[in-house]
Amino acid sequence: MNSVTVNSANELWFHLVKTFKNNSKTVIQKSRVGDNKEILHYWITITDPIQRFMTMRYPSINPAFAIAEIVWIINGRNDSMFLNKWNSQLCKYAGYDDYYHGAYGYRLRKNFQIDQLKSAYEALKNDTSTRQIVLQIWDSKKDLPFPSGKAKSKDIPCNITSLLKIRDNKLEWVQIMRSNDMFRGLPYNIIQFTTLQEILAGWLGIKPGNYYHFSDSLHLYNDDKLIMKKKSEFVNSTNSDSIHLSYKESKSLFKQFEHKIEQLINSPLTPKKLISINNWDSAPQSFRNMLSLLTAEAARKIKYDDVVTEIIAGCSNPCFTQMWNNWANERNN
Repeated sequence: MNSVTVNSANELWFHLVKTFKNNSKTVIQKSRVGDNKEILHYWITITDPIQRFMTMRYPSINPAFAIAEIVWIINGRNDSMFLNKWNSQLCKYAGYDDYYHGAYGYRLRKNFQIDQLKSAYEALKNDTSTRQIVLQIWDSKKDLPFPSGKAKSKDIPCNITSLLKIRDNKLEWVQIMRSNDMFRGLPYNIIQFTTLQEILAGWLGIKPGNYYHFSDSLHLYNDDKLIMKKKSEFVNSTNSDSIHLSYKESKSLFKQFEHKIEQLINSPLTPKKLISINNWDSAPQSFRNMLSLLTAEAARKIKYDDVVTEIIAGCSNPCFTQMWNNWANERNN
């Protein structure tokens, strides 16, 4: 089995770029979206999962989409509109339906007629030594291919299960993936599940431990390999925010956040309206910083440059500012 232990997502990115460039074990595979180089059975350990953002990835990740997806997942949604506003290319890979078949949040909070996140929290709170916390995303009835081998949907979940344990008074998280696109998927997968790890650790009143990520098929598509040829000049930056909150406060804030995103999607946006939506004085700075990435992106798309400048100036997280600058500069060049 291939394995690597790193401190942060940025360290992981550099390691994997080097690995795919030099590893003789990579094998060319064919798939529905093109040829790719594949490494089987890759075990990743991240010792500081709070440093979850790959700010040094070139091209940059889409920061507004990354944050919107967190809110979409934690609120158990599966509607495509909520995400497509922030990533117009997503439907090419996940389908053009009104609902995404493999939506992680819906699978975790509603699909099996149980809120798995809340149930895991309650069980771990009452028995910190339990080894029975398994969060299930894969649904065999919905996800196994037809007998012909044809996929039942374009949006079959790549993440299939999570294993949670409390050890040394920290929440350890193991994420299992059947398939993992190193360029387009992995940076967001790390954000998604380390964020869930931090959220649940907050509910439990303990710190996050190590984050473990197992990719049964880690691969890089040939077209993406060409995009990555340019050497990144991005700098490393630190995520200074915490979303480590009690269950009650976390639930309330993420519902408020959901409402603000819906306003950005559905309301006629004027400069005054954008500033009003971005004004969230009752929330912790970490939530205000996350919201700033979405309101800035909404303003950028309709060319309210002065509003963008004002909003980003109010973001106190250097990691978010770096991601935004990377993203916006690429869009403007």
